[in-house]
Amino acid sequence: MSAATSTGRSAAPAGTSAAKPAGRRAAPDTAPKSVRRRNASLGLVAWFVGVVFVLPVLWMVLTSLHSETDAAKNPPALAAPLTLDGYREFFGAGGGPSPWFSLANSLTASVVSTLFVLLLALPAAYALSIRPVRKWTDVLFFFLSTKMLPVVAGLLPIYLFAKNTGLLDNVWLLVVLYTSMNLPIAVWMMQSFLAEVPPALIEAAQIDGARLPAILTRVVAPIAMPGIAATSLICFIFSWNEMLFARVLTGVVAQTAPVFLTGFITSQGLFLAKVCAASVVISLPVLAAGFAAQDKLVQGLSLGAVK
Repeated sequence: MSAATSTGRSAAPAGTSAAKPAGRRAAPDTAPKSVRRRNASLGLVAWFVGVVFVLPVLWMVLTSLHSETDAAKNPPALAAPLTLDGYREFFGAGGGPSPWFSLANSLTASVVSTLFVLLLALPAAYALSIRPVRKWTDVLFFFLSTKMLPVVAGLLPIYLFAKNTGLLDNVWLLVVLYTSMNLPIAVWMMQSFLAEVPPALIEAAQIDGARLPAILTRVVAPIAMPGIAATSLICFIFSWNEMLFARVLTGVVAQTAPVFLTGFITSQGLFLAKVCAASVVISLPVLAAGFAAQDKLVQGLSLGAVK
């Protein structure tokens, strides 16, 4: 009896241990083939969409490395010799105007306006999310409704105001305009980001005697940093790419990079290689900022989208 019992006891664990590896080996085979085919199809679609979006950029870079004669051929000469003449012409090597002042104006208007937007949007978003005011949804809708007005509708009044106040061809006028243009979307975005901040942390800081500036800079800002980074990057891109106000309200002193780019389209023709070279150079700051903050951008947008 004892031998049989011991044998049965020893056999049971052996059978159990032998059954577990069999179950583990069979697990990968239980996944339906339809799921694998669907994942593969989605992967192919993602690659196709990525190629479609990247192909024009690659074409622009390739065209910028061709001479004007090769760039103007139809059909295009893909195997044409490469040259940096377009970039030399853009930087004024051929006696043309230098782009450095325009690039500096764009950088000043974009960076300074983005800083002003963050300084104004953070307290507003705090009041609409963590310490909500009455009818805060109506306030958010009002902010968003200001973006529904066509930009060209306000162009003439702003031009007359700038002309009568002597602010034409002034980069600080662009700073004010870009701040007012990006502030509504910044408040809308940061409100959703700050709504994820735990109120217990703010209450603990208030118990410790922290005032509102200290709460915003030491408690709220570090937690909402991904959202702040995403908002600042979007505001910087919008300011850097804006051309309508810069085209009408600036001349030579406050000319921005997109306006400088249009100078290559003259009555003598379209200098395609120079335009592509200028487009590549002007796009580099935005691409560099997006690449440097891509993890914060994805994290911030995901934080604002998932409740």
